[in-house]
Amino acid sequence: MKKKSINISSILGRILIYIILTISAIYFLLPIFVMIITSVKDLDEIKNGNLLSLPQDITFQPWIEAWSEARIGSESNGIKPFFINSILITVPAVLISCIIGAFNGYVFSKCQFKGSEVFFSLLLFGCFIPFQVVLLPMSQTMGYLGLSGSVMGLIFVHVVYGTAFTTLFFRNFYVSIPTELINAAKIDGAGFFRIFFKILLPVSLPIFMVCIIWQMTQIWNEFLFGITFSDADTQPVTVALNNLVNSTSTVKKYNVDMAAALIAVAPTLIAYIISGKYFVKGLMAGAVK
Repeated sequence: MKKKSINISSILGRILIYIILTISAIYFLLPIFVMIITSVKDLDEIKNGNLLSLPQDITFQPWIEAWSEARIGSESNGIKPFFINSILITVPAVLISCIIGAFNGYVFSKCQFKGSEVFFSLLLFGCFIPFQVVLLPMSQTMGYLGLSGSVMGLIFVHVVYGTAFTTLFFRNFYVSIPTELINAAKIDGAGFFRIFFKILLPVSLPIFMVCIIWQMTQIWNEFLFGITFSDADTQPVTVALNNLVNSTSTVKKYNVDMAAALIAVAPTLIAYIISGKYFVKGLMAGAVK
């Protein structure tokens, strides 16, 4: 009888957990569901129906209009050029910040020098500085460098702000690699770069995936730097999406707004779906150490 009661309570507990998880999943996925079905509805159907009603006639015209390239003097106000801007900003910024973070992590974990802990603490402090604090000094710096309002300027901003995070991630990962391997390589005559490329880099895939996903998400979804440091033709997709949703158009096109939002969020969503397991694995690597 005792075993039966234990089994029944265990089964009931598991059922309760599944119910809670299912309700939570529905709660968080419901807004996305509403966005998807709204984006394929006709505007008249949206006005006469309700948020949760399925579309009677599926149309992809809102997606075409949301994506179509903006043209001066036209009603078209799509996000295509700004989506491309975000790609041009995100890809180099992610790669550069990850490479710098990898070398920094190598230095702070395996090539420590006098004052390295203090220097690392100061660099780590950059992770906790709010965006608003660096707006004015960053604007002045970009003005001195002639990068104001350009894609290169936004790349520079994101590299500077993201290097602190990537350094932290790589440093914590490389600490878990036995120092004896590094010392043995030094005895065999290997230098700084050979040790990095032959020993550390081949085992760095998990932490590279963490940094790539982290930086891609941060940069792609970032709004404040984009609206502050960009011109009209260099705005990222988040700024363009805000302008599209808040446009002073006489007819509010909710289906186009939803389609544009889904297009804007698609790259980060796809990245998490494809590489989510590597992200978790990379975060856990070296955690015990």
